[in-house]
Amino acid sequence: MDNFIVSARKYRPATFDTVVGQQSITTTLKNAIQNQSLAQAYLFCGPRGVGKTTCARIMAKTINCLHPTEHMEACNECESCRAFNNNASFNIYELDAASNNSVEDIRNLVEQVRIPPQIGRYKVYIIDEVHMLSKDAFNAFLKTLEEPPAYAKFILATTEKHKIIPTILSRCQIFDFKRITIEDIEKHLAFVAQSEGVNAEPEALNIIAQKADGALRDALSIFDQMVSFSGKDITYKSVIENLNVLDYDYYFRIVDDLLQGNTSDILLIINDIINKGFEPQHFINGMGNHLRSLLVSKDTATVQLLEVSEQLRQRYVEQSARCPLPFLVKALDINNQSDIDYRSVSNKRLHLEVNLLKMALNPQLGGSNPPQSQLPPQPQPQPQLKPQPQLRPQPQPQAQPQQPQQPQQPQQQPQPQPTQPTEVRQRPRGGSSTISITQSWQQAAKVEEEEPTWDTPFTQEQLTTAWHEFTDKYKRISPTFAAGLSKYEPMLIEGNEIHFHVDNMLFENDAEGMSALRNHLKNTLHNNQYKLCPELMEKPAEIEAYTDKEKFEKMAKAHPELKLLQTELKLEGDL
Repeated sequence: MDNFIVSARKYRPATFDTVVGQQSITTTLKNAIQNQSLAQAYLFCGPRGVGKTTCARIMAKTINCLHPTEHMEACNECESCRAFNNNASFNIYELDAASNNSVEDIRNLVEQVRIPPQIGRYKVYIIDEVHMLSKDAFNAFLKTLEEPPAYAKFILATTEKHKIIPTILSRCQIFDFKRITIEDIEKHLAFVAQSEGVNAEPEALNIIAQKADGALRDALSIFDQMVSFSGKDITYKSVIENLNVLDYDYYFRIVDDLLQGNTSDILLIINDIINKGFEPQHFINGMGNHLRSLLVSKDTATVQLLEVSEQLRQRYVEQSARCPLPFLVKALDINNQSDIDYRSVSNKRLHLEVNLLKMALNPQLGGSNPPQSQLPPQPQPQPQLKPQPQLRPQPQPQAQPQQPQQPQQPQQQPQPQPTQPTEVRQRPRGGSSTISITQSWQQAAKVEEEEPTWDTPFTQEQLTTAWHEFTDKYKRISPTFAAGLSKYEPMLIEGNEIHFHVDNMLFENDAEGMSALRNHLKNTLHNNQYKLCPELMEKPAEIEAYTDKEKFEKMAKAHPELKLLQTELKLEGDL
């Protein structure tokens, strides 16, 4: 039985041109070799599995090649290249600093540096995981690294550059290796699959590339695992089954149900996901990525950011066309807050379900729910039982002739609602918060002009009671907004003007609370002719601190005799 070689070793790059995803670094190294401008020490840093040690070996092999090619690649035919390929080169030394991190290990390395190479031009020392060296070992290595022989080259590799002392960093040329993109990993996996005679679906390779998180070595390890599981045919279904990945069809179905407000179907899908063994947080993270993909699919300029197959990209574009932009932004905000609060809640499943219901039932998300959210303001005859009898006939004559024109009311009432999110997005471009508050009240006043007139008189006591009822109820929705209103008492002035103090940026941060406050006061006081007049609180003047000398000068200015006293008694210092 032949010995099996893992793909990460079998398809390890042997030349600069075969290195995946690090073209800028390999080009720089090839130019340095061609121009004979090699530094004494290099530091290769970056995440795991991106080619740091591989590039170090290729560079060590190339600079010792006796007959390099025109493109500065090793010839693989000279004595030095053959010795390197057979792991018998005496010019290249690899040291694992994770297990050889003592001062004695570094002293042995320093003694070897004194011996010149027998074959080739350079002796190359590759120290992997160099951040694991102790502080004393770094100090012992410092002098040799600063003034090495001309034939000695050092290549240090690490995943944690911040742990290396600055004196070492200042003596190295630093190359930051980046995470390999999903597209590059997918292409390399397709090449490996073709070389091994494996039939792999593009969607399956894309999932493997996403699971690798930018590390090519991890992607090749997962590929070998899938070959062991599925044989010579790797399908999308087999990959998500073996790697415990949630099928993206669930996310497409959830978003469709959110847009239609199908809360029962949403709960059934969540139940199916949990029964298959997926944690709620796993779904929350995947839902965030799905909503983000829909957001970037709204514009042809940003659709390139999707690192998915062409078929899946078309599905994202089609669904994003049905999703209003306020829906995606608000849903992303709810999902992000759900992820933040996940660890602190005891009932994880209920936490997930509640946040999905918020996305489905919020009237600003643009689904089928806005018409339903407009029903509560319609039962206007109910609050008219409490006001004075002479005021009841005012809204009734207007409501009766409008009954045959009921289809026109939903067209008039939704108009101010979509303008509120638009106003919130445009406010950061404006100037002071006073202008934004004024615009918000003017916008809300336009809504009242289209409503029936309610002009029931109310007292200061009734206003205070309604105000406190609102702050108590609204604490569950927006504690910050409710706390800002409860800090100051409202004052009723002639002309139905309600004056109250607010802190800076109160309404900038919660535009929905302003509309909720007006609706509560209208339905509680049975009056929509009042005017809310917010007044921004002024900051208290800062108390100026005086030195002893300044205190004396101010006292002497008020009482000139103090100066005469200081002169007569020959007092020195501040007095």
